[in-house]
Amino acid sequence: MAVAFFVIYVVWGTTYLAIRYAVETIPPLVTAAVRHTTAGAILMGIAWSRGFRPRREHWIAGSVLGALFFLIGHGSLHWAEKFVSSGLAALLVASEPLWILLIGAAMRQQKINWLNGLGLLLGLSGVAILTLPELTSSWTSLTWAVVAVLAGAASWAIGVCISPRLRLPADAMGRAAVPVVSGGAMLLLAAGVSGEFSAVHWSVVSVKSLLGLAYLIVFGSVVAFTAYTWLLQHCSPTLVATHTFVNPLVAVLVGWLWAAEPLSARIVIATAVILGAIVLVQRGDRHAEMQAEAVQSD
Repeated sequence: MAVAFFVIYVVWGTTYLAIRYAVETIPPLVTAAVRHTTAGAILMGIAWSRGFRPRREHWIAGSVLGALFFLIGHGSLHWAEKFVSSGLAALLVASEPLWILLIGAAMRQQKINWLNGLGLLLGLSGVAILTLPELTSSWTSLTWAVVAVLAGAASWAIGVCISPRLRLPADAMGRAAVPVVSGGAMLLLAAGVSGEFSAVHWSVVSVKSLLGLAYLIVFGSVVAFTAYTWLLQHCSPTLVATHTFVNPLVAVLVGWLWAAEPLSARIVIATAVILGAIVLVQRGDRHAEMQAEAVQSD
């Protein structure tokens, strides 16, 4: 379990810079489509060799998660990183636990108490620090990119909240493969409809973009998403979402060290505020779990 958490903590933190490198010379939807189609084929091949055979209900559930996680969640993120830095994108995606709390409360899966409620308000404040300068100015590509990342984080959170209710495969590898294959197929369709495939000039694709795409396929999707789906089976969604503690820190530091991305005072303050908010949300959820256990024992 410790290895799985390490993978989603650190590896996913580095994928933001890999996305930025990949979309420099490869259109974003094409990048996401090739990434998930290839990773899905690898995962399905491994699962198939182990005897897994997907059924109709698996494909239905996988299509739902594929749309939420990959078509909307990753499609919007890959597009947005044409305009925002990898560190800023990671910080905006760190709003995921806040979305999970709100959506979980609406679905009566979670309760808002004073701790996670305070964390929610603090988190919204951190997001506001990051986004208000863009959202209050004229609507540019940067503004739309910020909105797209937040919408993608919300979409991913919906998938996390509803995944326990979906009839996904019990096999861990199959459980990872079916949504990735489904999402990859949707992204291929989206890239074709949008005209991105016809706009690709493979002769001008840089080595850096190809290496970024390869890293995303192997580590960002095959390795990390397998670990993520396994953890969702064995831990609470809120605990799994703690990867957002580390991902922004890794992304900001890697972007600053390797890509000379700006590390402004606003980003540093927003990072501290958002991470503090996630701590409060996690403690609030743990407090609620302890109260529920106490009631059951009584």
